[in-house]
Amino acid sequence: MSSSSPYYLKGSRLNVRLNSVIGWLARHGVSLAGTAEMSVPGRKSGRMQRIPVNPHTYDGKQYLVSARGHSQWVRNMRAAGGGELRVGRKVRGFTAVELPDAEKLQVMRTYLEKWGWEVNQYFDGVTAKSSDEEIIACAPDHPVFRITVTG
Repeated sequence: MSSSSPYYLKGSRLNVRLNSVIGWLARHGVSLAGTAEMSVPGRKSGRMQRIPVNPHTYDGKQYLVSARGHSQWVRNMRAAGGGELRVGRKVRGFTAVELPDAEKLQVMRTYLEKWGWEVNQYFDGVTAKSSDEEIIACAPDHPVFRITVTG
């Protein structure tokens, strides 16, 4: 990856398989530690793309953090401005607004506190216990969206 390319860490075959199992479980009503299956329209195909996510609540608001960086779902979210979260039969539509890097610090720190056991490997040594400066330095590599449930 060149220095001008946005950060993205592609999942291994095992990660992809585990994600499909976690997504299947969420689709069938089993949420592991709060996971959900997100659907967002593809920016080129328009077809709904599904991926398991870890919705995160901070200060009474909900967020989606892309641990792997500027992934396809992030690019689709930027184009669509929203999607759906599903756990079993419960489907909630939402709109999404991407946060500027300057507003990510506390959301990312609390996200890493809750989900670090699962995602620390994607943050290149940054954890919930890292300094503010270290978290701020990695913020551009990890898009964060504030989501508002619409239905």
